[in-house]
Amino acid sequence: MSPVAATAALMHSALGWAEEAAVLAYGVAQALVVLYASHRWLILARWWRHRDARRVSTPVPLDPAALEKLPTVTIQLPVYDERRVIERLIDAAAALEYPAGRLEIQVLDDSTDETSVRAAAAVARHRARGVDIRHLRREGRDGFKAGALAAGLARARGELIAVFDADFVPRPDFLLRVAPRFLDPRVGMVQARWTHLNRDQSALTRAQAVMLDAHFLLEHDVRMRDGLFFNFNGTGGVWRRACIEAVGGWQCDSLTEDLDLSYRAQLGGWRFVFDPAVETPAELPSDAEALMSQQRRWAKGSIQTARKLLPRLLRSSLDRRIKAEAVIHLTANVAYPLLLALGLLLLPVLLGPSRLPPALVWTLQLAVIAFGIVPVALFLALGQVAARRPARRIVPEVVAALVLGAGLSVNNARAVIEGLRTRLGDWERTPKRGDSRSARGAALYPRAAREAGWVEGLLAIYFAGLSVFVTAAGFYRALPFALLLMAGFAWLSGNALGARRATREGKVGAARAATAG
Repeated sequence: MSPVAATAALMHSALGWAEEAAVLAYGVAQALVVLYASHRWLILARWWRHRDARRVSTPVPLDPAALEKLPTVTIQLPVYDERRVIERLIDAAAALEYPAGRLEIQVLDDSTDETSVRAAAAVARHRARGVDIRHLRREGRDGFKAGALAAGLARARGELIAVFDADFVPRPDFLLRVAPRFLDPRVGMVQARWTHLNRDQSALTRAQAVMLDAHFLLEHDVRMRDGLFFNFNGTGGVWRRACIEAVGGWQCDSLTEDLDLSYRAQLGGWRFVFDPAVETPAELPSDAEALMSQQRRWAKGSIQTARKLLPRLLRSSLDRRIKAEAVIHLTANVAYPLLLALGLLLLPVLLGPSRLPPALVWTLQLAVIAFGIVPVALFLALGQVAARRPARRIVPEVVAALVLGAGLSVNNARAVIEGLRTRLGDWERTPKRGDSRSARGAALYPRAAREAGWVEGLLAIYFAGLSVFVTAAGFYRALPFALLLMAGFAWLSGNALGARRATREGKVGAARAATAG
């Protein structure tokens, strides 16, 4: 054989191996995505099974005798550079109703800007009218939010610890409705349902609300009623201090200190309660960059927690059902890199020679729809039904949530990969607008990810071209997936780049105002 022929044969063989590897990788990724997505069928079946229990469930009654038994509560408000919302947060905490002498408030302020001045003024204003509230500062931000909570706990006098992030506005009766749950000595934590102050601000906020409604009203509800592990969501909930201390306190070796503590507490035998009747309004991220920052922290932290606690959980004597659910729960964000892999492998798989009968290919595609797409869409839709949203809004808002989830795949895939490393990483704050409706009003802080939006923009162009190709080539079964990714990446890219432009304009406007002053 001549050298040219040998080289050609070698290249042909290598190409064949590459095609087979791409098909194999695609098949594995597809199977795992279907596994994670089809788990929603189990959640939906259990949610339906508990429908009668939900109808008859009532709030814990609060009679005068019970009022006298309520324990002391410490409210912790961890904040870092939140000048837009700090006063709103402190005012809401100071307005909480609770028996006199049994409530204290800690403003755990790690800020580096004028937030501290505003917080100090608000604290002084409420102290002057008799509220037990303190403004606590640390030398540094060691341990980020977990470090701040631990430092505050060391100086707290409460038996119960309520936590509210800067974007929350608890209602006055929050504590009176939650604290009675702790009359059961087995209860270690009570999580309230998040609602959304700016839900109808934009399509982006509506899509986020759809995701969160399903997470709380379906997933949290099912996990609690079936005795499965679920998590404190970092805010809008109350802990029993003895529970926190019994399982080792707040630890700062992951970016999701709330998830970490939740699993350690439940491994320690404490009972968690989710109360959907108690609502805590909060502000959703108003632009794609803020959302992507939040999602990176959640995705990275969940993988860090999985690395830390899954070995211990799997070695425990817990029921296999609880262990299996915990594995799915802690590793759920792995679905994002798998989804991205499916998108990137789609073209080489389509171009490769098909060795499968057409009937089998279509059967596999239908299986992906039945066990991959349908359960996720139905999960989101029933979350809106549970939230009592108008029927006419459910379909468009669920579609928006599906598109948003696809668009987040690059951002969250990167976070999952980073979470597999040992380094903690930086704790990115999520920018908030407060009462401002202007884009410039949100552009007060530097963005954490300067490249956010550019990668998504390039991928949107790629999947637009792929959509044209699969249409021209007759690969119609691949077109919905390609269009979904194109729409998701285009949406996030346009929104993120628009937010960055608003940031630049805000800085210019602030500089001009300062010069004029």
